[in-house]
Amino acid sequence: MPDDTDGAIEITVLPRLREIDAADWDACACPEASDGGRPRDPFTTHRFLSALEASGSVGAGSGWQPQHLVARAQGETIAVMPLYAKSHSQGEYIFDHNFAHAWQRAGGRYYPKLQSAVPFTPATGRRLLTRPGWQETGRAALLQAMAKIAADNRLSSAHVTFCTEDEAGFGAGMGYLHRVTQQYHWEDRGYGDFAGFLAALSSRKRKAIRKERERAQAFGGEIVALTGAGIEPRHWDAFWTFYQDTGARKWGTPYLTRAFFDRAQDALRDDMLLVLAERRGRPVAGALNFIGRDTLFGRYWGCTEDHPCLHFELCYYRAIDWALAHGLARVEAGAQGEHKLARGYLPTAVHSLHWFADAGFRDAVARYLEAERAAVDDEIEVLTAYGPFRRCTETEPE
Repeated sequence: MPDDTDGAIEITVLPRLREIDAADWDACACPEASDGGRPRDPFTTHRFLSALEASGSVGAGSGWQPQHLVARAQGETIAVMPLYAKSHSQGEYIFDHNFAHAWQRAGGRYYPKLQSAVPFTPATGRRLLTRPGWQETGRAALLQAMAKIAADNRLSSAHVTFCTEDEAGFGAGMGYLHRVTQQYHWEDRGYGDFAGFLAALSSRKRKAIRKERERAQAFGGEIVALTGAGIEPRHWDAFWTFYQDTGARKWGTPYLTRAFFDRAQDALRDDMLLVLAERRGRPVAGALNFIGRDTLFGRYWGCTEDHPCLHFELCYYRAIDWALAHGLARVEAGAQGEHKLARGYLPTAVHSLHWFADAGFRDAVARYLEAERAAVDDEIEVLTAYGPFRRCTETEPE
């Protein structure tokens, strides 16, 4: 059916994803996978979001209460949105703590708020998920519904984080505030292999990376890359130890439960790349990635032994190796980290949308975001100039 239907759009709020059929959800979330290939990213698929809920990683007591939106026209699901009522701002990575503090200093109650996001996952992807042919109608229905739910329930705000640039432009046209921040991404420029990537770098950076890789690979064991059937339950026992250590240091309490990794073993193995460093058959460090249609998404890292440069090898260089070997165009290495710049990951703009109930507060945030965007644009330009790539086409000495 075309986008210009005259029929009414019905919006339903789902407190549990299991209340919608997986095929119905995925027809909107990843219609490109109907050809048997991978989705653009696995994070908004029914299987991933269901694993979060079934494992208790989101839901009661987590601060992420599912309130997923489903839009239907003439009985057909035309659009869906992963949506949560949030009682804090943890696990979002496009931070709004300054908004929350300002709201509360003015005597308001910032939480709960509405958040369209993939919990604990700072990966760019679609958030306004529509069935083919329903993009305009579906996107508009979802954004209108989210703002109405927030207004009707006297919530302070509603947010859409790590959306696509196209979605951000659409939302801005509907009155949402468009925010621009930045991450570090690696992009294949036709390198062919890792040696081709190194050849594009300045001599000094090329030598530094080679030295780092040599030091990392001298840790006294072997490094293995596992996906699909190659990932076994015992690997999650090891990775859970890594994840707990990193989570405790970064966030105080790990976001994902142990049960999530059991669910991942059952439903998500084909979506995951687990890179492990093993000594005498025992994993001592690991990096977890998710595999998209043309992007590898780095997510978690941890270790039980400290070895020089092993973090860089497992998280950044092995990700590039794997992406090049499997025809993926990009690697997103997660949030923050200027140390990624020297390793070929360049600053890239990421986008979000924000709606505020109070008009005066909205105007103040709009002015702040305008200034912030100019600063981010300048930062991206400056950091890119400091990147490791050669400034000219001449071949440099080794």
